[in-house]
Amino acid sequence: MEKEKIILSAKDVEIQFSLRGDRLTAIRGCSLDLYEGETLAIVGESGSGKSVFTKSFLGMLDQNGSVTGGSILFEGEDIARLKSEKDWRRIRGGKIAMVMQDPMTSLNPLKRIGQQVEESILLHQQLTPAEARKEALHMLELVGIPDAERRYSQYPHEFSGGMRQRVVIAIAVACRPRILICDEPTTALDVTIQAQILALIRDLQKKFGMTIIYITHDLGVVANVAERVAVMYAGQIIEIGTAEEIFYDPRHPYSWALLGALPQLGIKGEKLPTIEGTPPNLFNRITGDAFAPRNRQALQIDYQVEPPYFEVTSTHKAKTWLLDPRAPRVEQPDSIKRLSGRMTVDYGSARHPHEDPDRETLIQVRDMQVTFGTGRRKFVAVDHVSFEIYRGETFALVGESGSGKTTIGRAITRINPISAGEILYKGRRISGRISKELDREVIKGCQMIFQDPLASLNERAKVDYIVSEGIRNLHMYRDEAERQEMVRNALCEVGLLPEFASRFPHEFSGGQRQRIGIARALIMKPEFIVADEPISALDVSIRAQVLNLLNELKTTYGLTYLFIAHDLSVVRFIADRIAVIYKGRIVELSEAEELFRHPLHPYTKALLSAIPEPDPAVERNKDLVVYDPSVHDYTEDKPVWCEILPGHFVFGNSAELESYRAALRA
Repeated sequence: MEKEKIILSAKDVEIQFSLRGDRLTAIRGCSLDLYEGETLAIVGESGSGKSVFTKSFLGMLDQNGSVTGGSILFEGEDIARLKSEKDWRRIRGGKIAMVMQDPMTSLNPLKRIGQQVEESILLHQQLTPAEARKEALHMLELVGIPDAERRYSQYPHEFSGGMRQRVVIAIAVACRPRILICDEPTTALDVTIQAQILALIRDLQKKFGMTIIYITHDLGVVANVAERVAVMYAGQIIEIGTAEEIFYDPRHPYSWALLGALPQLGIKGEKLPTIEGTPPNLFNRITGDAFAPRNRQALQIDYQVEPPYFEVTSTHKAKTWLLDPRAPRVEQPDSIKRLSGRMTVDYGSARHPHEDPDRETLIQVRDMQVTFGTGRRKFVAVDHVSFEIYRGETFALVGESGSGKTTIGRAITRINPISAGEILYKGRRISGRISKELDREVIKGCQMIFQDPLASLNERAKVDYIVSEGIRNLHMYRDEAERQEMVRNALCEVGLLPEFASRFPHEFSGGQRQRIGIARALIMKPEFIVADEPISALDVSIRAQVLNLLNELKTTYGLTYLFIAHDLSVVRFIADRIAVIYKGRIVELSEAEELFRHPLHPYTKALLSAIPEPDPAVERNKDLVVYDPSVHDYTEDKPVWCEILPGHFVFGNSAELESYRAALRA
């Protein structure tokens, strides 16, 4: 990449927070040169310092935090020395702006959307209220808000997640900043909406000539947007280079570990590589390489002396003693070789439970319909859905938010009632009114792991109570000693220490909280588990641990899963069969690899095209398919659910089915 003019230069930045009378060094001597017009991605696990480092460019550290060392030069001024809010207002918004992670919390729920965009414009541009309104409408149109005039007067709760994110982008870009910082801008969004938001930010960057910093843990997004990538760990940038250098030739063991944990590079049926241990405690002084305790390739010097930057090329450098000419040669992991094309990815060819002629149907869903509300306010969330789940398989349900995935999972576990059809568990109907004995059997046999590990745990209860709540309600133990033993065993099964039983949920990381949720389900000795987006809120390295755990538990206990997700790359790694759902109706169902090889329905193709691949060459040449429901004309030629190939079902009318058959023959 040709080096342009440096727009911002951070040198040896140190940021400390005062917490409970102690000092936490969140950023430890971080340096970064940002070039005009470039797109830089900063990646790393939660807690690595990505957001804290970039928030210091806007004076947005909270009251306990301050820049205690180094400099941040922007437009000839050391902005690290700015103290007053008045000084920061000259920079924040008008020159450096930020798009926050959660659009719902960064928008004022009591103010109309138009007002919020207008406020930003009036604050930084010398315009009259009438001119500001006109400019705000223009910005809403620019970010793709349809019918901007009408939407201008609506409130944030009247917008979808993707539309709210567009509004936040409009507010940030309205002031024409020179630098735009995007902090996990697509984390909470579906893959199709995510792809549209990334394309929007790219278009706005070209239009206004902005420099963009992306903060993300999604390496597929990084491959799509970034020209350069900085990898952060424990408050330092430990490797930086062009996107091609970081993806195809990473040199730091932490970069290897991050890339290796991606499901896209995993081999089906085998464990994903994980990063052992936990990041260092930043309250303590760190000696040597901070990653050394988690690094299997660590040298003796790693524990004693902090490594300097070693230059790989003029654009690529890394802080690792492995690059010292005196260090032993260490081979890159196989996952990196697969990514750079030196090894092929094997998605496995093992025999799946659904192919067994003696297979046992554990769950049957027949013509199920779920509605909410009544009369004119009636909403059909799930519309005549049918499928079977066989014992021992992982059956995945994928689709966008609001498609009905979670509603189906909650209906099977009897949390949501159904309005038509029936659900069978081991051949017996469990929908509607059932006997107490059967209800007890369903509660024991069918458990659920929820999406948000914090919201689904009682924050006022200790882990001991949370994990054992189910066995308490059903009196599944003889005495207190047996109950405690069952809790200890459940915690050990999910890789947690027995002493964690006396702690509260807020004392754990996101990955540990999700393990507590899994332990709560596991203690009931279930046969069937609904895993509702169990990894969507987790870092890439923690995702790998949870996916490995789910696969291990499946093998050990013969579990059957309904795995609900919107990320098809994860689903490809873990699922035997995949059902694609759109607005309450399943439109395609097939064995996992068959679906990736021969997607037929236009919606399936759109979902597959939007999957972010951790490969810059693939991402930059990818054509995004946008699904348009109006392509279907069902006025006369009505659609049917058809088995177009053995085990491959698709929803379509006779003309569409014929075109799908022709595509398969081609």
